[in-house]
Parts: sequence; C-alpha cells; structure tokens
Amino acid sequence: MARSQGSDPKEDYTSNESLHEDEGKALPPDVERNAAAPSGDNEEKPAPPSVNQGPGPPPDGGLQAWLQVLAGFCLFFNTWGILNTFGVYQTYYESGQLWTETSSNISWIGSIQSVMVLVVGAFTGPIFDRGHLRLLLIVGTFGVVFGHMMLSLCTTFWQSILAQGFVIGLGGGCLYIPAVALLPTWFSSKLGLAIGLAASGSSMGGIIYPIMFYKLIDQVGFAWSVRILGFTTLATLMIPIFIMKLRVKPPKARSLIDWSAFTDLPFMTLVLGSLIGFIGLYTGFFYTSYYGQESGLTNASLSFYLVPILNAGSVFGRTLPNMLSDKIGPLNVIAPGAFMVGLVLLCYLAASSVGGIVVLALLFGFFSGIFIALPPVLFVALTKDKSKIGTRMGMGFTLIGIGVLCGGPGGGGILGTDRSNLHWTGTWVYAGVTCLAAGVVFTVLRVMRAGWKLGVKV
Repeated sequence: MARSQGSDPKEDYTSNESLHEDEGKALPPDVERNAAAPSGDNEEKPAPPSVNQGPGPPPDGGLQAWLQVLAGFCLFFNTWGILNTFGVYQTYYESGQLWTETSSNISWIGSIQSVMVLVVGAFTGPIFDRGHLRLLLIVGTFGVVFGHMMLSLCTTFWQSILAQGFVIGLGGGCLYIPAVALLPTWFSSKLGLAIGLAASGSSMGGIIYPIMFYKLIDQVGFAWSVRILGFTTLATLMIPIFIMKLRVKPPKARSLIDWSAFTDLPFMTLVLGSLIGFIGLYTGFFYTSYYGQESGLTNASLSFYLVPILNAGSVFGRTLPNMLSDKIGPLNVIAPGAFMVGLVLLCYLAASSVGGIVVLALLFGFFSGIFIALPPVLFVALTKDKSKIGTRMGMGFTLIGIGVLCGGPGGGGILGTDRSNLHWTGTWVYAGVTCLAAGVVFTVLRVMRAGWKLGVKV
C-alpha cells in the first residue's frame, strides 16, 4: 500500500522522510491513516495540505549548517580541549606545590575526567535522541564551570579528584555527544570535513588553556588561574547554547542500550580498536610534558609548552585526515594513522635533544587526531539506523573509556614512584605497542568491510 511522505515514524531521521523539529513527534494515527489510505479507484489520495513533507536530506552547507560546526567547535574546545590540557596539571601536581601524590595516582584525576566524558555519553546519547539538546547544553555548561570553581578551592588530592575528575568530567559528558551527533543531521558528503573542523576545537582548547594556566599561575596563583579558566569556559559555551539547533529528531523514543550493537561485528571491532588505541593515546597525553622535564630534555618552562605544541600539531591532525576520509573513506585513514601514532611514541625513546622532543610532540599531536576525529565518523558509517546514532555513540565511547583508565594510571604504574629511577622505556613501549595493536585491529576491520583491494573507499 502506498504511503505519503512523512507518515512513517520508523523512517531514518536523516532521510527525506524525516520529521521537522517543530513537529516533535509522529503524526496522529487518524492523520496517518487519512494520508495513507488509497481512494476507491485505486489512485493514491494526496496528502492533506497541513501535513509537512519533512526537512529533506542534510543541506551539506549553508549558514545554519556551518553555525552548527562553530557550535561543535566550542563544545570540543571545552570537552576534549580541557582533557588535552591535563598534561600541564599533571606536571604542576608532580611539583608538590598543592599536595603530594605518585604519578599514577595523579593521573587518575585526568583519567576519571576523560572516562566521565565518555561514559556519560551512554546516558546523554538517548537523551539527545529524544530531542533534549538545550537541556544537555545547559547542564553540561553548569558542570564544567562549577567544577572549575570548586577545583580552585581544592587543597587535597581527593578534593581535586571530585572537582576536576568527576564534576568537570560529568559536565563534559553532557556536551560531547551533541558535539558529534548533531552534525550528521546537517552534513552527508562533507561530514568528515564538518566533524574535523569541529574537532579542531579540542586542539585549540589544548593550546589556549595550557598557556593561560602557565602564564597565570605565577601571577595570580593556582586558585585564580583555575577560576579564570572557568570563566573562559562559561563565555565560550554560551555560543552553542544560543546557536545550536536540532534539525530533526526521531519520532520514537529510543532505549538506553541498543542490544543489537553487541552482535554487530564491525561496530564492536571498531570499539575494540579504539579502546586499545586510547591506552597509548592517553599515556602520551599525560606524560609528554612530564617526560620533557624529568628527562632533562627541556627546562621547566618548555615542558609546560610541550602540551600546546602537541595540540598545535593536532589542529591539522583533526582536519586534514578527516578531509581525506571524505575522499578515500575513514577506515583507509584511521588504520595507517594508528600505526603512525605507535611509531612516534616508540621514537620518544630515541629523543636526545630539545628539537627532537618538540618534533615528536608535534608529530604525536598530528597523528593522534585520528583517534579523536575519526571514530565519530565511523560510528555514523557503521550505524545503519541513523536514529540510533546518539545511543550507539554513547555505548561505544563508554566502552572506549576502559582504554583511558588503562592508559594514564597504567603508564604511571609502569613509570614507578622513585623519581631517581623512572622507567620511561617501559612507559613508552606500553604506549607505542598498544597503538600499533590498534592499527592491526583497524586493518582487520577494513579487510572485513572491503577485502584486500586498495582502491576501495571504505
């Protein structure tokens, strides 16, 4: 039986049959029956004039679409940008000026913060799917800003874990899924570029926030340095609150967990590869700055600047590979990229000068971008029912969070507690080998999807 467009509430909300945002829900049954029922002479009855035909396919451009990219940039700036800043906090906390703990214990703060951003996505994904975008933005903004204000009052290790690890992490978790789940409803053929540009916000945050922290710490002290960072997050998060727009949403509420994902072999392979890769990724994020200082390759000032240098390299690593992925496919980019991250981390062992560690930090930043910007693109590509994108992303990043916990604290555990005999060789081998293993898993996924042919876009 023929149906008029827009009448089936099970249709993909990114397709031509999607509903307008202002419709909010599926058509009432009586309207749907009237729109779908054929006339007596077997000719299709035209849809009533009051029934909208849906927003059509993603516009793939235009002012409103690119404003969503700007909003996504601000969300990445205050989620992954803050996470990428933790290297300077690690180095500062190691100095013992605030409190004294081992490297492994200190890294738990950044690890918990990162895991919260990823794990909370399991809950914010379905909330996003239900259309509560503005609620997530407001709650997330409050969490990030409030967490910074509470961190400025901390004087003990456990207070810092609660404020910086849990509160800022929970706030960031409310912001991250909207940053990546909204863009597929506005872009299709340019999705990789759009997400890449938005994800570059994490690099800019990772450049600006560490420099602000380092410049302010000697002038106004730790407390006011953190407060000023908190006010900066508030100002920049006002932008997405005012300009982000939910273009379409599914007419049917989705479950918290998509159980079919656990039997989706390509999806789970992607999650496994990303989980393993994040182990090495976060070891590099947390310990690059500290390595420069403790190894004597850099002075105390330059060791702090290694974090913004690393993130400067990742500005291009979050955009250029994504642009390339639009041309040749994301799996053809993420697999070799993971191998390069692993090789660069192993090369840290050969660094013997300031120039060497700076170049390696730039290269690590560039290639590490594939782990931040490409998984969301692949989650979209591997999710057939696009109305489940938020749920799938939330589930995927929750599982990937295990890798974060194995990365920072695991690397710190290998490093040891004796500062006169830190085991840097074991730490960098641990980081490099896990990223190489992730490259192997991504290669397996690529072969599963397209075989061994090299000229296939996948």
